Amino acid sequence: MSATAEDVSTKKPEKFRPNPVVVSAEAEALSHSETTMKLTPSYELFQMLAQEEGGSAPETVSGNQLRDGSVLKTGQPDDLAELQLSNYVGCGGKTKIETLPDPFKMVEKELQPFSDSIKELVSTDQPILSMAAKHFFEKRHGKRFRPTIVQLVAKAVAAATPEQTIADDNEPMKDGDSGWQWSGASVVEVDGGVITPDNHQGSEVWRRQAQLGQIVEMIHVASLIHDDVLDEADTRRGGEAVHKLYSNKVAVLAGDYLLARASVLLARLENTAVVQIMATALESLVAGEIMQLKSPPESLLEMESYLRKSYYKTASLICYACRSHAYGSTVATACEEFGFHLGLAYQIQDDILDFTAAASVLGKPALADMDLGLSTAPILYAAQENKSLRPLVMRRFKKKGDKQTALEA
Repeated sequence: MSATAEDVSTKKPEKFRPNPVVVSAEAEALSHSETTMKLTPSYELFQMLAQEEGGSAPETVSGNQLRDGSVLKTGQPDDLAELQLSNYVGCGGKTKIETLPDPFKMVEKELQPFSDSIKELVSTDQPILSMAAKHFFEKRHGKRFRPTIVQLVAKAVAAATPEQTIADDNEPMKDGDSGWQWSGASVVEVDGGVITPDNHQGSEVWRRQAQLGQIVEMIHVASLIHDDVLDEADTRRGGEAVHKLYSNKVAVLAGDYLLARASVLLARLENTAVVQIMATALESLVAGEIMQLKSPPESLLEMESYLRKSYYKTASLICYACRSHAYGSTVATACEEFGFHLGLAYQIQDDILDFTAAASVLGKPALADMDLGLSTAPILYAAQENKSLRPLVMRRFKKKGDKQTALEA
């Protein structure tokens, strides 16, 4: 049947949806077996945008079907269940944010040996490579945000009630096995086989979780080193970028070396499920970088495209690290969704600070995103109200005066 003119005129145009997949469907199919994970990207599992902003409720699939499980709604009372950020200073309220627990203080003791041990883990016999690889772990170690989140989630999971695992047909599996998880689950080496807040610290599980935090930080730092080369950035974390201190070649090799060391340490966790989860996070980082470099003009004005790219570049590493503590359960789904929203919020806040904070606070040049031709949340919301900004966004602020025009809009 041929479409009539009326059909064509009334048909709503489909929204542009970027495809960040860097591996073909054929190649992906060849790499799977009956026991390997088939991870759905977190962005497809959890709703981010409200419906009025173009968001839609995700389909119920294996990765999110346990979101409404009751196991998380029993046990210890949640003192923060009714917390509203609008009650706090800076968000419209009067309560000081300092009245909330300090997450960094909660795991301060666990992170104290972090720097010394991670420096040893990335040492090499090549002096230049060793200095470049250690740079962000010795002098410019940053906030250690990701290792802190890993440790906090480890504490939370230790306090969670063990669940009865469920198979794909919703029937309990024998011996606690569930789908692919049997092939890679770690043996819990504590009395009774159950981790609790009392026996968690100092256990073998605790050691592996701490090492996961180190692995996540290595992957993150490697991505920073490579990003700075691609972006030709001069500074990072308040000092010179690695490629400025040494050279592009040394910086690329240092990043590659950190990824190689992270891969070795990941394998030594001896948990194939976690290896698959974190390897997917690494693939997501590359996909996000490709999205940023190759996004067509029509996608640069879409909030959905911006959030999707932010998920792949930033939030994926955080949410997959959170998921690695507990997989195939209601707790695992909650951990992943927590990391998903936290990772996106972290990136959005960073993008806001790019406009509002000084370079000395950021540790990198202010307005760097616009210099790179990137359209972030502040600009996208401004463009919704001021349509004159849209051509500037679509041409990535390349014309003289575009950047200043956008700032004054």
